[in-house]
Formats: sequence, structure tokens, C-alpha cells
Amino acid sequence: MGSEAAAAAVDLLRSQVPLQTDGELVLPSRGGVGLVLVDVVNGFCTVGAGNLAPVAPNKQIEKMVEEACRLAKLFCEKNWPIFAFLDTHYQDKPEPPYPPHCIIGSGEENFVPALEWLENEPNLTIKRKNCIDGYISSIEKNGSNFFADWVGKYQIETVLVLGICTDICVLDFASSTLAARNIGQVPPLQDVVIYSEGCATYDLPVEFAMNTKGALAHPQDLMHHMGLYIAKGRGAKVVDRVVLEP
Repeated sequence: MGSEAAAAAVDLLRSQVPLQTDGELVLPSRGGVGLVLVDVVNGFCTVGAGNLAPVAPNKQIEKMVEEACRLAKLFCEKNWPIFAFLDTHYQDKPEPPYPPHCIIGSGEENFVPALEWLENEPNLTIKRKNCIDGYISSIEKNGSNFFADWVGKYQIETVLVLGICTDICVLDFASSTLAARNIGQVPPLQDVVIYSEGCATYDLPVEFAMNTKGALAHPQDLMHHMGLYIAKGRGAKVVDRVVLEP
């Protein structure tokens, strides 16, 4: 499928399942909002860094990293809480259907270079997650939830979610968090807000997938749209701008 045909297909999809965003999120000066970064790591974002990394520079991923850096700096300036999921796996524990990725010690499991500075910030909490869904990965052996405890500790009413992939890890985390919220497992959380410009997914054109055994086509713009659409259907708010209260 050529670029014009692909664009037409995305336009057709958007006409059938239109996504009406919730406009902008205004960050209140009083706080109450926590920033959640999902897998902004080399293995998913840095060109050539691994099996699931982009093979060439990608504008959508670059924009996501840029927005993650912008908002992380803002939250650090305000000393507001940040929670970062970093996809991390052991060599002997595969995650089908995906090939080996973000193996401990490979460097793929670490922040992209543009965010390395964040590790030293006192308002950052890191969770190295070992499965697609960050909320599930946060379940401790004693039944508590590391992410839910963070929400409670900082009395977070709204989580602002950015990261990769829109339709996989971001969607699964948002869906599980919303389900947990609905049964009172993440107090005092009220809203899960996904920032569309701060999310990205990968691109696997249909032409390549058809000639690769076991591959599923994954057109980037289409799947990004669907990830946001399904998340909103689960109860998330989707915004296309994030600004600070004047």
C-alpha cells in the first residue's frame, strides 16, 4: 500500500470511528496531577537499539520523546510526582508474541538519552515492568500494588499518561487503571488522561508483514488512532494539548 493509499485508509477509518478529544488539560497550580511515562526506553524509541526499536528516524516517536521531556522538566520544576514504567526483562523469561527485547544489561531497558537526567530527580518513582500491562506488573507478592500506593502517597486525583505504544502498553495500563479505579482500588484517583501528542506506536507496513512469517501488519497512524479511540471507550480522557494554569 503506497503512502497515498495508506493515508486514505486512515482517513476512512477516522470517518467511521471518529475520535473527539477532550481538548486541553490545564495543569492546576495546586498540583494533584501525576505524570506517568510508559516505556520511554531505548528498546522502543532509539533507532537501531533492538528488535522492537525503530529502524529509521520516526517523527511520531520523536514527538513523543520531545513532549515527555518537556512535561518531565515542568513537573520537576514544580516538584510534582512522576512515575516511570521501564520495560525490563530477564533473558530466560520471554514475552510472546514479541521477540527478545529490553533485556537486563542490554541498555534497551533504560531511558532514552534525552531523559537520562530524570533518573536523578527526587520526584521520580521508577517501576521496571516485566509485562505489557504496567498496572499488573505493579502487583506485589503481598497483594498490594506499587502504582496504586504511589497514587495514594501523593494523593493524586489525575494521572497524565504519555509513552509507547499507544495501542499496547499505554492502552493496557490505562484500561487496567480505570478498571481498578471503578472498584475503589486506586484512591483518590479520578481521571486517567492520555496525551495524544505525547504517545506513539511502531510502524510495520502491510507490505513487509505479508512477507514476514508470523508478522502482523501494524500501520502506525491507524493503530495510534485506534489505541486512543479504544482508551477513550474504556473511560480515559484524551487530550491534544497540555498547558500550565496561568
